[in-house]
Amino acid sequence: SSLLLMSGVVVTVGLCRRLARRRLRSRPLLFAFLVEMFSTFQICACTNELSLLGNVEPKPHTALTLTYGFTVLHGLSLAGSTCNPCGTLQPMWGGGTSPRMGGLKIAAQFVAAVLARVFMHFIWSLEMAEPHLGALSQGCSSPMQTTEVQAFCIELLFSVVFQLAVLQAESVNPKYRVHLIALLITMLVYAGGNLTGAIFNPALAFSLHADCFYDKFLSYSLVYWLAPCLGKFLILSMF
Repeated sequence: SSLLLMSGVVVTVGLCRRLARRRLRSRPLLFAFLVEMFSTFQICACTNELSLLGNVEPKPHTALTLTYGFTVLHGLSLAGSTCNPCGTLQPMWGGGTSPRMGGLKIAAQFVAAVLARVFMHFIWSLEMAEPHLGALSQGCSSPMQTTEVQAFCIELLFSVVFQLAVLQAESVNPKYRVHLIALLITMLVYAGGNLTGAIFNPALAFSLHADCFYDKFLSYSLVYWLAPCLGKFLILSMF
């Protein structure tokens, strides 16, 4: 049921992106906003569902395999979208994107994060699959299983490694690049998923753990918003 749900989200988002591409080419701002929103919605909704499958046996093989598979699927189906505020900052910093367009895309990403959370909570309330049972009663299921300083350093390090790999992989054939990035993300999730969740995406972090941001806004904003953005700026300053 979970796989069917995530596959349905991917197909629906693909249709919405295609429709927007056909109908809104003459309105670039609206087109950019909607495409970025649809794409980020797909990643946030699927990752929300994947977060419930972490305890499916055999652990952690099932969760890691699904992480790799859906990361490849996202990379192939969402070409041209960043789906990450940190990724949107790069062309803004280099002058390739205007602050207006960059701000619009970041707004779209956070709107999508909220919409994905609301949508998945509605789906979970229907309790159509076993992992959905009791999913809404967890509240702040904190991914931070270490000190705030260590969590900050981990998310900063993972962001630097990820952004550096993305830059180095730009010259690789796209059909191989998506697998390299997916493999890296899977390795980072394996290495730090039990400590911080290995998210390094501010919009995704908010979609997954909005309740934790409400309860401990300062610490979670430092770890899951500031650390990834700082990692991005460190890479931009070096390259």
